[in-house]
Amino acid sequence: MNIVSTIKEVQAQVKAWRQAGYSIGLVPTMGYLHEGHQSLMAAAKKENQKVIVSIFVNPIQFGPSEDLASYPSDLNRDKVACEQMGVDLIFCPTVNEMYVPNFSSYVDVNGLTNALCGQKRPGHFKGVCTVVTKLFNITQPDRAYFGQKDAQQLAVIKRMVNDLNFNIEIVGCPIVREADGLAKSSRNSYLSENERSASVCLYQAIESAKAMIKQGEKSVTVITKVMHELINNQPLAKIDYIEFVDLASLQSVDMLEQDSLCALAVYIGKTRLIDNFIYQHP
Repeated sequence: MNIVSTIKEVQAQVKAWRQAGYSIGLVPTMGYLHEGHQSLMAAAKKENQKVIVSIFVNPIQFGPSEDLASYPSDLNRDKVACEQMGVDLIFCPTVNEMYVPNFSSYVDVNGLTNALCGQKRPGHFKGVCTVVTKLFNITQPDRAYFGQKDAQQLAVIKRMVNDLNFNIEIVGCPIVREADGLAKSSRNSYLSENERSASVCLYQAIESAKAMIKQGEKSVTVITKVMHELINNQPLAKIDYIEFVDLASLQSVDMLEQDSLCALAVYIGKTRLIDNFIYQHP
């Protein structure tokens, strides 16, 4: 497994692989890798002859008051995680390598970014789309792998790839959870012991919503009321949003009469956690 930090090194390796006729899978990450990331690597390994994992904490997708400075990082740990999954190349550039002085070209997707995290984190998806576009151009993958936990991100990237005619297949992979249901996330490392215990309220709210839907409830107001009550019963939790949106447009829905996404963001102490589930209309 090679570990490189410059764009030229990656491009040289990709060129050699292409000349040999290899297919390439890309797993973009911000590092501090866990089993969720490894599930993406496993999918990439299964479907491609070569796999690249990028590790880059992208500064332009963080807001002024967000956790860029404290975002967890452990490259040695990440190397082990990649080796375990048979990754062929790790690309871990510096900020200066990715963004030259006076960098001034950005990629923005409208519409899908107006709701959910896009509404709560202005400029976030502009930063995401810009860095992902750069990674696609650098690595030239056949397929790129993203987790369903970041459901809005997945939808936005799929739209961007379609709109801008990238010849890349975007593969969404299921959420990987802890034994108690908490979605695996690098930010889980921020949680204290008490906060970690409290964080299970997100999954409990999701399971309650699923149970209500299974029993025939279709009113978003009724379902989200129960979800709000359950999470608000946890003193360490503060709801950012709980919303049901149309799965295709990400526009809010009042009744579950189409394929929908239930997405929630909740602060546990100072840590913002996200989770979701998809409702498939029969």
